[in-house]
Amino acid sequence: MKGIVFTELLDLVEEKFGLGMVDTIIENSELESGGVYTAVGTYSFAEMLSLLKSLSAATGISIDDLLEVYAEHFFSVVEVSYPGFLAQYNDPIEMLASIENHIHVEVRKIYPDAELPTFDIEEKTDKSLTMLYTSSRAMYSFGRGLMNKTFEHFNSSATIIMEKLKEDGTEVRFIITKND
Repeated sequence: MKGIVFTELLDLVEEKFGLGMVDTIIENSELESGGVYTAVGTYSFAEMLSLLKSLSAATGISIDDLLEVYAEHFFSVVEVSYPGFLAQYNDPIEMLASIENHIHVEVRKIYPDAELPTFDIEEKTDKSLTMLYTSSRAMYSFGRGLMNKTFEHFNSSATIIMEKLKEDGTEVRFIITKND
């Protein structure tokens, strides 16, 4: 997992809960890296999971809820760091429909060894999108948070329904319906 995902998580934890919480979750997690990350490094997903479990235990917030909030923060980082990328789109449905064939292609140019989930389009209209998310990491709540922020970015909103196709969350169907 790319280091930027770790550095931004720790930035968010510091912003929301303080530097003491960053120290607490690092101390309470099993981290091969010792909790030292660089944005361009690559680290084990087990470390991310350990940090999230420690944060959840310390705050009483579920991992799924933490991932959604984190995704919203991460989207803001993309807005600031890559404004030209988002400017290519005029509609949230179009942007989300391009995840696999455009967005992930661009991410791999920046981070060639990034391990990304797949998003297969099952159905698309001007007002709706049904996608199948597949990932061994089961971070579907992170995906949902990014989707919510995508609609917010376009001054829009949507109803997003998640159907777990596998109990462990490695396959999830997202049914997205634009509200306006």
